Amino acid sequence: MLTDRARILLKTLVERYIADGEPVGSRTLSKHAGLDLSPASIRNIMSDLEEMGFVTSPHTSAGRVPTPRGYRFFVDTLLTMRPLAQVEVSQLESSLNASDPQRLMTAASTLLSDLSRFAGLVMTPRRSPAFRQVEFLSLSDKRILLIIVTMEGEVENRVIITEQSYSPSALTEAANYFNQHFAGYRFEQVRSKLRDELGRMRDDITRLMAAAVDAGSQAFDASQDNVVVSGSGNLLGIEELSSNMGNLRRLFDAFEKKTGLLQLLDQSRNAAGVQIFIGGESDLLPLDECSLVTAPYSVDGQVVGTLGVVGPTRMAYERVVPIVDITAKLLSSALSHH
Repeated sequence: MLTDRARILLKTLVERYIADGEPVGSRTLSKHAGLDLSPASIRNIMSDLEEMGFVTSPHTSAGRVPTPRGYRFFVDTLLTMRPLAQVEVSQLESSLNASDPQRLMTAASTLLSDLSRFAGLVMTPRRSPAFRQVEFLSLSDKRILLIIVTMEGEVENRVIITEQSYSPSALTEAANYFNQHFAGYRFEQVRSKLRDELGRMRDDITRLMAAAVDAGSQAFDASQDNVVVSGSGNLLGIEELSSNMGNLRRLFDAFEKKTGLLQLLDQSRNAAGVQIFIGGESDLLPLDECSLVTAPYSVDGQVVGTLGVVGPTRMAYERVVPIVDITAKLLSSALSHH
């Protein structure tokens, strides 16, 4: 739909705007585009691009800036990637070597932020809502620690406050019953099955099990669909974001509530590789001036989550895309070897 000259001028305009942050005029385009065109010809092509919605003219300047549609065309068809330097790849590899999966998620989020200088996001893997086993440990007279081992082998702890004290043998009896009859079930399934078992167990054990089901359900609900966010403070230094405090507040609300970010990250789970969401295109990104670059990561070939970078639409996509892509691959490798 665009002539070769129009594509070159649009690419040059987007690259200059990303680099300088200033509306791009005909003189700058003439200098950097490498085309033998008169200023009048450049102005005519830019007028055509503006009519097609790829660029727009701010009121205060004769130059033009990209629109979300212009950015979309740029990243889909004109973007030239800039591979990461080997020292940066080595930094990623050495930082993503923790043995604990949660530390790996946090490290990946921090690295994405440090390398991009924007905000790094990692959507943690969705765990199976079922448990492998539980144990009870007495902490004090009426405080019991519920230890839950997930199907993935991770451990969740919850403190249960009881109306009575329990002997070590009673706690062992309750744990054994749980593990023999309900291992591999979700806590909500256990709740319904317990109703059928009430007549066969002592009241004190029944109360302990009911309390364990409530605590276990809350533990799994709290751990699902979490996003680790690092470096959101970096966005305060970006003029197009920080110049409007109302917009900035909406962005930080999105980081805190995470709902829209989760939906966007969830959409990326089925993507073959890197995806770019440009703010003006999606109701889920709170600002037109924001973009989200994402990639899925996997464990043993199975996609389990998504990571990405949130920054201004005026970001160096040729650098951020490789950062996100390589981080996803290295995180996949680290988790698969865990």
